Amino acid sequence: MNVLVLGGGGREHAIAWKVTQSPLVEEVYCAPGNPGTAQCAVNVELDLGDFDRIANFASDSRIDVLIVGPEDPLAAGLADALRSAGISCLGPVAAAARIESSKSWAKHLMAEAGVPTADFEVAATAAEAMLILDRCSFPVVVKADGLAQGKGVTVAGSFDEAKQAVNLLMVDRVFGTAGDRVVIEDCLVGQEISAFAITDGDSLKMLPFARDFKRVFDADEGPNTGSMGCYSPVAIVDADLALEIERDVMRPVLETLARKNIPYVGFLYAGLMLTDDGPQVIEFNCRLGDPEAQVVLPLLDGDLAHLALLAAKGRLDEAEAGVKSGAACGIVAASGGYPGKYVTGHRIEGVPRAEDMALVFQAGTTVEDGLLCTAGGRVLAVVGEGDTLPDARRQAYAAMRKIDFEGIHYRTDIGAKDPERILA
Repeated sequence: MNVLVLGGGGREHAIAWKVTQSPLVEEVYCAPGNPGTAQCAVNVELDLGDFDRIANFASDSRIDVLIVGPEDPLAAGLADALRSAGISCLGPVAAAARIESSKSWAKHLMAEAGVPTADFEVAATAAEAMLILDRCSFPVVVKADGLAQGKGVTVAGSFDEAKQAVNLLMVDRVFGTAGDRVVIEDCLVGQEISAFAITDGDSLKMLPFARDFKRVFDADEGPNTGSMGCYSPVAIVDADLALEIERDVMRPVLETLARKNIPYVGFLYAGLMLTDDGPQVIEFNCRLGDPEAQVVLPLLDGDLAHLALLAAKGRLDEAEAGVKSGAACGIVAASGGYPGKYVTGHRIEGVPRAEDMALVFQAGTTVEDGLLCTAGGRVLAVVGEGDTLPDARRQAYAAMRKIDFEGIHYRTDIGAKDPERILA
């Protein structure tokens, strides 16, 4: 098999790393990739918005399956274009990717499918949003309807906070067209987890569950980020709860989409709150999480390349996949100032020493004059593995201490203990 992974972050590094472990795979390409993927794949300069060029490269390189990492090209119709060109693709078509690209559409889909989620209303103007807020009890959650890189969500404890969130999205338009509409929903309380599956639209295979830490500082202080770390598995998710989530969350959504003639092929990611009333969906995403992929894929007991090919061809029921024993804990090293303003171009030292102890997945990195340097907010993720979560955590932090760059910042409490009940 020849496999092409699209994307250039830590998630795509983890996907490429896992795919190379397949005995069926001859060549792995990553576009555009990063210095980390260059260690396990052939990086290719492809614009993820140039669908024709991607299709031509896949055809010329005899790609057997193409795995799409990020959500933006999926929402723009990349999978539609590839399938029209006869290329096997693991990633949903644009109509199915709306499960992430439009939160209001996803909420209505959940309501139709009977999937448990918070009560909500949708506003198309700031004035309409204010009328909704006038009759709300607080706290509430205000969400940009469109894609906002995971940053368009505010848990508002008062009317004034909610009004400010609405104005930022709909008046100041800090996320552009993503704020054309907002979703205002009840605030859920409980423990947050991430659930993942790979599906061909009919069959599905559940992947390991994960828990991530979005606040930038220890003890869940500071602003939200894309995530500062995560771990898998999640102790609270026993076999019965896992089956409940598959039965009441994942399968109803796939069945409802199928009835709408929108088959969902790819990774399905549900952000869940474990409330006193059971699991409720916070949001769906149309791809693997980042950095959740970096802890989930090491625990996947299965051939990811083969799973991707069978899913893309509608034959996932033929595949075997399970979960390995043990645990994985991932720590994100971020640039100083992230998620606010930060400076890039700092030399990164110690990665080879860390790789002797743990997995290191690169995200915001580049090579300048032969030296590995920072090139983003979240720079890399160090993942420890062990028989238990404490073992994996110790390994991850021991390896992280080998890495240094100017302004490096990481949380010191990832996986230290299960978080208290939180709001989302």
